Amino acid sequence: MSLTPSLGMPPAGLVFQRGDVDVMLLLEGTYPFVSGGVSSWVHQIVRGFPALRFGGVFLGSQASDYKGMRYTLPDNFVYLYVDYLYDNHQLPPVKEKGVDPELMERVAGLHDCFKGLGQCPHVMKQASALLDLALEGGVLDHQVFLYSQGAWEYLSQNYRLNCTDPSFIDYFWTVRTIHTPIWKLNQLTTKIADAKMYHTISTGYAGFLGSLLSHRNKRALLISEHGIYTKERKIDLYQAQWIKDNRNLFQREPSDVSYYKQMWIHFFEALAKMAYDQALDIVSLYEVNRQRQISEGAKAEKTCCIPNGIDLPRFVPQRAKRPAKVPPVLCLIGRVVPIKDIKTFIRSMRTVVNKLPAAQGWIAGPEDEDESYARECHELVETLGLQSHVKFLGFQKVEELMPKIGLNILSSISEALPLVVLECFAAGVPSITTDVGSCRQLLHGLSDEDKALGRAGEVVRIADPEALANAALSLLTNEAAWQAASAAGIARVEKYYTQKMMYDYYLTLYQKGLSWRG
Repeated sequence: MSLTPSLGMPPAGLVFQRGDVDVMLLLEGTYPFVSGGVSSWVHQIVRGFPALRFGGVFLGSQASDYKGMRYTLPDNFVYLYVDYLYDNHQLPPVKEKGVDPELMERVAGLHDCFKGLGQCPHVMKQASALLDLALEGGVLDHQVFLYSQGAWEYLSQNYRLNCTDPSFIDYFWTVRTIHTPIWKLNQLTTKIADAKMYHTISTGYAGFLGSLLSHRNKRALLISEHGIYTKERKIDLYQAQWIKDNRNLFQREPSDVSYYKQMWIHFFEALAKMAYDQALDIVSLYEVNRQRQISEGAKAEKTCCIPNGIDLPRFVPQRAKRPAKVPPVLCLIGRVVPIKDIKTFIRSMRTVVNKLPAAQGWIAGPEDEDESYARECHELVETLGLQSHVKFLGFQKVEELMPKIGLNILSSISEALPLVVLECFAAGVPSITTDVGSCRQLLHGLSDEDKALGRAGEVVRIADPEALANAALSLLTNEAAWQAASAAGIARVEKYYTQKMMYDYYLTLYQKGLSWRG
């Protein structure tokens, strides 16, 4: 098995095992098969603790959604298991199953807890007790959910009492689709190798798997959320076209969310509650996200903030390689996907080029995650007549780009604490970002002491190409302002966002987790 980047995805199951696992990473749609900020952070963490043996469980949607391994795995990454939640899923054979009515009452009680209708001080304990019975061959296994009279009656009753959509068929299949991964993940806990602790990089499916493993094996669970999973899924679901809404125009308000979208949202909120309940420690990147975790059900005393940290020696040498004059190059470093709002950057370049004809707009990131969106971005460049000014570079080594660019552009509609902004600061490159996540904190400072360092760029509204263009032009056409922003970014990253600070924080949490026994 090659541990270097390659094309093609492995089949579901164990990919390799080269020793016992200290920290098992639970990775949903990310490392090592997807590049990006979160994956880069995971790679950084694994390399940062060479004395620990890491393993990984990669949870994907379907194998066809991924292109293959994107990272060279470090020597201390000793275990990899892969599973696909919606790939070639074989339903159990049709078989009439009975179910104890008292068990169905417990299932209903758990759902009431998730809806906030019941008392559930230990939601994970209640959920795990039922999920123990849902393992293959158990009295609540997948066949019971699919084929029992009790499950049918419970589903029908919930439709009559709660559903605002007139289609029972769509309700039936939505419930089945939402719940199918629960049985798969529940069974997966019996196949994964033992570990001394678990570290999930999100809630969602990975967090649910982590909470089950932690509860059953009496090992600590650590949660690190870069973005808040439930918030990101809500954004996806609000935009989703595949979720049906059968009400006619007169049956809904324009601001209404369809019942099926609400079902999906409540499902992911429930997964988060279970993960937060089971976790020993819960990490966010900055205070606003920590408060959101608490509002989603995390206990405040479990939470803390650990910002991303940058490997300064990797980027500091790039400062000396910069040309004497600031290059009129605006560079967006990131995946070509809707959440990065590449189109707003492209539209802003029309205004930039009108006022600064020498300007170039570079888009440095993979285009294979959402090929239809990438195609639309290329078409927009042609429509705006920007073919000679906007270039798609594909994946690039970030540090090699730094001396060639004048500004880092981040036009995302959602972020947490973006690594790329800090990397650019370390290389002396200011940023123009949208007002998402912690970007205002990074560019303008948090505390009074931090703010005194100055502004390392500008923050603009989401989806406002004119504001983005004007902010970029104000720095590119003013040498003194650019130099001041560059100096502020360097000072801020060196004082508050170093890799050593991040490693020290996580070492404390790993030591705590490895010594904990539930």
